[in-house]
Amino acid sequence: MSIQWFPGHMHLTRKAIAERVKSIDVVIEMLDARLPGSSANPLLGEMTGHKPTLKILNKQDMADPARTALWLAHYNAQKDTRAIALDASNTAPAKALVAESRELAPLRGGMAKPLRVLICGIPNVGKSTLINTLMGKRAAKTGDEAGVTRTEQRVALADDCYLFDTPGMLWPRIVVPESGYHLAASGAVGRNAYDDEVVALELIADLRRDYPALLAERYKLTLDAVAASTDDQLLEAVGRQRGALVAGGRVNMTKAAEQVIADFRSGLLGRITLETPEQFLAWLKAGKAADAERQRLKQERQAQRPTGRRPSHR
Repeated sequence: MSIQWFPGHMHLTRKAIAERVKSIDVVIEMLDARLPGSSANPLLGEMTGHKPTLKILNKQDMADPARTALWLAHYNAQKDTRAIALDASNTAPAKALVAESRELAPLRGGMAKPLRVLICGIPNVGKSTLINTLMGKRAAKTGDEAGVTRTEQRVALADDCYLFDTPGMLWPRIVVPESGYHLAASGAVGRNAYDDEVVALELIADLRRDYPALLAERYKLTLDAVAASTDDQLLEAVGRQRGALVAGGRVNMTKAAEQVIADFRSGLLGRITLETPEQFLAWLKAGKAADAERQRLKQERQAQRPTGRRPSHR
């Protein structure tokens, strides 16, 4: 199953970012620390060009700290890029982004040349929560569903530092299947774009591979049962343990799936990161190759179609 979600307002956001970035000094991209590669927008680099970039791995308190360290090293090794991890609701580390932005644009600052920062990210990544934390008040709307912020907002972080917030934006075609599942699991994708059961099964497969102990602890299973069961059997076991039953004692698999996804989003499963830099780069390479092959076959089919022009009779 391919997960895709790019509603109409995101086209407007894309245009707004492309226009705003012309006058911006630093671009902040907010990532989900539980899926840093999948939550990085490939369009952003195209739109922002050479602008210095600060990567914020948000929700680090819900992510695997060892894997967060790998991702910070991965991004900090890139040119004109800095990366920090934080929890957007924590005031002290949230304020660090202002200092980091000044480091990335040392020639900006003061009333004559105020620092202009653009913050971008996928839906539901926590931008509005961060802005509210920085301002010490409810300056931006927040929510646990994708697409809460719909308009650009300007926030004065200091007398000489302005931050421009934009609505969350995905990209028109997700070529990495694993990214689609991870984005759906995190809540970055609208509910009508995916099937809960399919996403939950993919999530369980990730947990069985990398965090079997957390899966067993949360749903009162043994490690042997986790290892010996299929993903479907584990989802059914979750449903039974959580009482998601229908007539005849059968498990409502949709309800069980919703429970697994909700537990991941809330952090009740524990500190989890669904991908490492090495894993994501391998998925990206495979996804691009598969997408290129699809495009090649599509072009071949189009070339083989008859033109539809009728022969002329004179």
